[in-house]
Amino acid sequence: MTRWERISEWPLAAAAALFLAAYAWPILQPDLHPVWVHLCDAVTWAVWAFFVIDYVVRLSLADDRKRWFWKHLLDLVILALPLLRPLRLIRLVVLIRTLNRSASSNLRGRVAAYVAGGSALLAFVAALAVLSAERGHPGANLTTFGDAIWWACTTMTTVGYGDHYPITAEGRLVGVLLMIGGIALLGTVTATLASWLVETVQGEGEDEQDTEIAQLKADVQRLTALIESRDGAD
Repeated sequence: MTRWERISEWPLAAAAALFLAAYAWPILQPDLHPVWVHLCDAVTWAVWAFFVIDYVVRLSLADDRKRWFWKHLLDLVILALPLLRPLRLIRLVVLIRTLNRSASSNLRGRVAAYVAGGSALLAFVAALAVLSAERGHPGANLTTFGDAIWWACTTMTTVGYGDHYPITAEGRLVGVLLMIGGIALLGTVTATLASWLVETVQGEGEDEQDTEIAQLKADVQRLTALIESRDGAD
């Protein structure tokens, strides 16, 4: 399992990036030639098949397949519903996983990588998904990528100005997932900051305690030397 994950790490990241490019191109350029549209669609399906192979291999290599299956049930759901386009984009978390492995071994460094990379990727993907769902529908007010990325950022940060909003069921599903993702990211930032503050306070307290202990040891040594000198004089 570990060897396979190490071997497939960068191919999966490259495949996820290719998937994102193939998914984004027709949305960002709606007048794209049909030939290129079909090619992009073929690329997304090929990458999806690659993810299926990765899932099957990891399942077959797991020591406890039943436990691994239940632990990675979300992966199976995503793979089993390839026609639900917003849900398919969740496979792009492979990019975040690779970013995490490349980050500092320090926990705070990994969290920072997750938050920075995850926030940017989540906003970009949500903007693409909602634009794909909303464009062309009567009464839609999310018709450009600029409006979509603005909506994604305000929704993810829970600001929600309300000047742009989805009207389709698929667009609202993207909005719900984005809200959940935004809250999770904010929670991660808050938890990381709290952990850093607690660690800093504990570190300062330990430093003060170490100083006091060292001072007490020095006082004891001086008193011991003084008593020994008096005993010698007697």
